[in-house]
Amino acid sequence: MKYINTTIICFLFLLTISCKTDKKEEAIKETEAISILEKVANAHGYENWKKVKQIAFTFNVDRDSAHFERSWVWKPKTNDVIHISNGDSLFYNRKKMDSIAYKTNGGFINDRYWLLAPFNLIWDAPNFEYTHSEGEMAPIAKKPMNKLTIVYNTEGGYTPGDAYDFYFEDDYLIKEWVFRKANQEEPSMTTTWENYIDHNGFHFAMDHKKPEENFNLFFDRIQTVMK
Repeated sequence: MKYINTTIICFLFLLTISCKTDKKEEAIKETEAISILEKVANAHGYENWKKVKQIAFTFNVDRDSAHFERSWVWKPKTNDVIHISNGDSLFYNRKKMDSIAYKTNGGFINDRYWLLAPFNLIWDAPNFEYTHSEGEMAPIAKKPMNKLTIVYNTEGGYTPGDAYDFYFEDDYLIKEWVFRKANQEEPSMTTTWENYIDHNGFHFAMDHKKPEENFNLFFDRIQTVMK
């Protein structure tokens, strides 16, 4: 007859329980460790970005009776870009830009930022400092929201030192934002983020309007090619 040491059995049982508890605590910590930047980006569909082979969109601005637009086709995996404006097209690769492409790319960075700013919270994270607070008064809606402020480094990029204040509620979808040139205290531009669409798992704000002005910055002709 074989005898089993009950002390060993108890030890193994407690070790198993301890391991399960540790794994559960680690999972909770990993969930809690998701930064506010990731929460905002993921709410807009960032987790689907790895599937994008190509994205095309048209950037539009209506101001009073004037209209401006330009279109882009971007292949993020190769960084090939096509700029289309007034019937003319320019192809360039963002890794190899001449002076003309560099100037054109400034427009691409601007227009892409308006469309994909939530994703830039991940892409640009090494290049800015950020703060997050709750219960801040949103400048347009005039009600308490979460406020996420990012301030870019003062060196590098097309607009070094600029700051952005993002306002959002519990769904983490941006409702409005404030752009502050060179981190000045007074707003340089304040607009809404509205008319969201669900496109291939992404949540895009199609319209950005200014309060009390006949102004709308908007997107159309959005197309994505997924792998």
